[in-house]
Amino acid sequence: MAKTTVTPSRQQYLDIKAQHQDAIVFFRLGDFYETFDDDAKLAAEVLDLVLTSRPQGKNQRTPMAGVPYHAAEGYIARLIAKGHKVALCEQIGDSSQIKGLMPREVVRVFTAGTVIEPGMLDAGRNNYLTAVLLEGDRVGLAYADVTTGEFATTQFNGRRRLTEELARLDPAELLLPDSELAYQGEAKAISRLPDWRFEEGNARQTLMRHFGVESLSAFGCEGKSLATRVAGAMLYYIQETQKGAVGQIQRLATYSVEGFMALDTATRRNLELTESLGGERSGSLLRVLNKTVTPMGARLLRDRISRPLLDVDSLNGRLNQVDTFFNDALLRADLRATLKGLPDLERLTNRVLSGKATPRDLEYIGVALTAVPEIGNQLSVNGHRSSVNGEPSPISSLQSLIANLDGCSEAASIIEQAIAQ
Repeated sequence: MAKTTVTPSRQQYLDIKAQHQDAIVFFRLGDFYETFDDDAKLAAEVLDLVLTSRPQGKNQRTPMAGVPYHAAEGYIARLIAKGHKVALCEQIGDSSQIKGLMPREVVRVFTAGTVIEPGMLDAGRNNYLTAVLLEGDRVGLAYADVTTGEFATTQFNGRRRLTEELARLDPAELLLPDSELAYQGEAKAISRLPDWRFEEGNARQTLMRHFGVESLSAFGCEGKSLATRVAGAMLYYIQETQKGAVGQIQRLATYSVEGFMALDTATRRNLELTESLGGERSGSLLRVLNKTVTPMGARLLRDRISRPLLDVDSLNGRLNQVDTFFNDALLRADLRATLKGLPDLERLTNRVLSGKATPRDLEYIGVALTAVPEIGNQLSVNGHRSSVNGEPSPISSLQSLIANLDGCSEAASIIEQAIAQ
């Protein structure tokens, strides 16, 4: 039998594909991203592309299907929505300076739980990647939203509570160990990592190296083996999909599920908290209560409805703040007018931290930051009021948050000058 000749370009593709067998590889060739073999057949079916082929050896042809590079994001979004991963393989270097085969490497892996592109996201809800580790009745669970930098972990007993947490988070993607075959969970996409990535030593090293610490005690997970292991494995997965660009993950919170009301899937559905029985937002409690004017506020409201507090002091703190705004129509109107129309500062700043911001993103951040001093002034002026019994106004708790934003005017000015240049 004659030996099939493999061209250098074909071998380069095969080597890259071997490293990303669970993803559809978008292989950059000039002005197109090409897919080959089974990837091409799948992409052609899902994306309604024309399936073609190219010669490969004697009497053989390789299936292929391509998309224009400038329109790739839309095609990737459609594949992600169907539960697929996409490995984006780019040409590296200046083609005019390179003779022979153009170097290529995967610069990003798109998955349902790690996308940061605004066109692939719902501004009004978090896009959670959730990881689960099971040992008998013990559960380790971590979740992250790479678009906002939120990263949290916990451990508890009971599969029922796991179901309740997943119902609350409604993850876009669920990450499991390779050996966990019995539990599939409920998620739009399921991904896996080798079991050794969930081992405590590896997980601790991943976390400590990322945060630049020698102990995890400051994060509250020291001594909590499952919480540490699942958080470390998930952080590794995020690093791999983002190819190391995870500067937006700057903190890890360890929480207890006991601080929130347990609501199973059926209860959430019957109460129509965030969706109606028909699966629509219209008719849900969230739709009725949502008077927010920013994407950040919409996400926060959804989270608070999905996770009812049980701690009385925390509940009273929230109620005091609500009472302040409810009883001060002028302050409420002024703040809403200032906040209305602001861009999604939370996700924009995290795009900067991840190294993927565009000049337009920076411009939007500058616009948002110019409003921060005005928000602080509005709160400060009204915050000097006292309640009827002479105690400080509840709004003082908000002023401490505003104080942390000192210097925003200077940052906005720097951004404006940089863009002008």
